[in-house]
Amino acid sequence: MLAGLKTVLDWAEARGCAIGAYNTPNLESLMAVLGTAEKHDVPVIIMHAQVHEPAMPLAVIGPIMVAVAARSSVAVCVHLDHGESLDYIHRALDLGFTSAMYDGSALPYADNVANTVAAVTLAAQYDAWTEGEIGVMPGRESSGPGAAGPGAAGPGAPEAAYTDPATAARFVEDTGVQALAGSFGTVHGFYTQAPKLDFDRIATIRAMTGRPLVMHGGSGVAEADYRRAIAAGVRKINYYSYMSYAGVQAARALLADGDVRYYHDVAQAATTAMAADVDQSMRVFYAHVR
Repeated sequence: MLAGLKTVLDWAEARGCAIGAYNTPNLESLMAVLGTAEKHDVPVIIMHAQVHEPAMPLAVIGPIMVAVAARSSVAVCVHLDHGESLDYIHRALDLGFTSAMYDGSALPYADNVANTVAAVTLAAQYDAWTEGEIGVMPGRESSGPGAAGPGAAGPGAPEAAYTDPATAARFVEDTGVQALAGSFGTVHGFYTQAPKLDFDRIATIRAMTGRPLVMHGGSGVAEADYRRAIAAGVRKINYYSYMSYAGVQAARALLADGDVRYYHDVAQAATTAMAADVDQSMRVFYAHVR
């Protein structure tokens, strides 16, 4: 069933856990995520990031995401991830997305605030929540120039780019965002070294803002670090790169193993591997899933 960001984050808050938020730029990843959420009977967030537009247009995958979410047996929030323009956010909300993120983190503070306020105002017309971001986190969840491929990302963002708790509190007050993403040690993409998360910073930001916090660059983090971050106030964990790479590895193994003639066999192998990776993540994010 379709659900708003408030519904699923309230569910997580009541249980002291986090909701898995998975990018689903193709049918295989979408099936892997929803099938696993339904197996465990937990709410989930499926996302489309604007950076994936060249690989899968919002106009194509968006209606599919909304349709399968509506038919699901669990609560599914359909979320626009890293919206870079108000027009793109508007298009997603028109398609039936139930929440959106405006990412102005690389802009000067005043510009980020102004655009985020406009996004909050727009989303409110659809009874949708808005996620904002303050602090700069490196990396990208795509291929191509400037993207982070396997082994490309370092241990985390430089400390100067970390979210300042006082600035975060001011940002929330100035914009009215209902969920907040920040920079506290993770990066988008893949890691060459284990990230070093600043758990005290997470707890302070949560205490000073009173908002559910979002961990971007959530795949590739150690299980113990996930649990500490959740205990400190993270309620939404964005997860994609390692799930996607699990699909790549399964496809490679199948192709290397024999004479594969049908693409659907490759797609099925990738879907199964991604579902297994999602399953493992859900056993960490959701306190009661075993």
